[in-house]
Amino acid sequence: MSRPQVRSSSEQQIRVNGKIRAREVRVIDADGKQLGIFSLHDAIRLAQSRSVDLVEVAPNANPPVCRLVDYGKYLYEKAKESKEARKHQQANKVKEVQLSPSIDPHDLSIKLSRAVEFLNEGMKVKVLLKYRGREKAHKEIGFQVVEKFIQQIEPYGRPDAPPKLVDKGIVLMLSPLARSKRPKPAATPSDTEAQARSAQPAAQPSEPPAPGPARPAVEPRQQRPAAASENTSGSFINAPFADLDLRLAQSAASQQSSESPETEP
Repeated sequence: MSRPQVRSSSEQQIRVNGKIRAREVRVIDADGKQLGIFSLHDAIRLAQSRSVDLVEVAPNANPPVCRLVDYGKYLYEKAKESKEARKHQQANKVKEVQLSPSIDPHDLSIKLSRAVEFLNEGMKVKVLLKYRGREKAHKEIGFQVVEKFIQQIEPYGRPDAPPKLVDKGIVLMLSPLARSKRPKPAATPSDTEAQARSAQPAAQPSEPPAPGPARPAVEPRQQRPAAASENTSGSFINAPFADLDLRLAQSAASQQSSESPETEP
């Protein structure tokens, strides 16, 4: 079993055709021209003859005011008007940015970028500079910081009034300029990379290499020739002193011992 379709509250408040409860209604056409007061039955027949709907637009009037218009088109116009109204309401929002007389230049640039973002979104910005401790004795430093802030944000917003000293700080209200007068926001690094990638031509598929002469097959490594004579003495085949006569070595050793002087007792 399908659930009943639930309509929005704004759509439920609008009465159309037979749902209108008044006996007599004041009828206007789609251009806002008044056609006079008709009974509800005659007004509905008039709407049917024009292939439109009889929509109640002012139920609290005496008699209620009804309009000859297509119901779907009327809902579209209402939604469009509410969307435009929300855009204007956003301009009434206020965002706050806090400063200090001893603010670092890097921190001041961050506060400035945040204020620029708020102004680009159509919001007002409240600049609040607070004095702490002995900073109250040098209030001119705070005004210099605020004036510098105003000069840097001038392309995006204008002050509603000169900065004022209120309680323990300085207050300044900034309003956004018109979109046609504001510079375009700077592109982020991600946007720049995306544009560079889109500008590069698409990589073409690599062509197969041209056929050439076949490379010769690698010959297997030749085995080392076997030794000419087998080793029967049990020593290494490549030993450099394998053929040395041991008798010559013994006679040389005995000759060296005879030539050495004898030690006295």
